[in-house]
Amino acid sequence: MATEVSIKTPFITLGQLLKEESIISTGGQAKWFLKENEVLVNEEHDDRRGRKLYPGDIVALPGGERFIINGGESQA
Repeated sequence: MATEVSIKTPFITLGQLLKEESIISTGGQAKWFLKENEVLVNEEHDDRRGRKLYPGDIVALPGGERFIINGGESQA
C-alpha cells in the first residue's frame, strides 16, 4: 500500500519528501540516506536529494514503503 503525499507547490524535492515523512530528521541526512539506501523514483534508482518530484511520481524505499506524490487540488 502506498502513502499519498499531497503537495501544494508544483514539485517537492526527494530530500524534502524524506524529511516531511520523518524518514530522516534533518535535511542534512538526505545525502547520506540516499547513498546508503536504494531509493527508486518511478522504478529507477535515484540518489539525488534535489530530484524534483511531481504529482504522479512514485517513490519506493527499502523495506517496501512507497509514496505517491499527489497535487493538492487535483482531486476536485
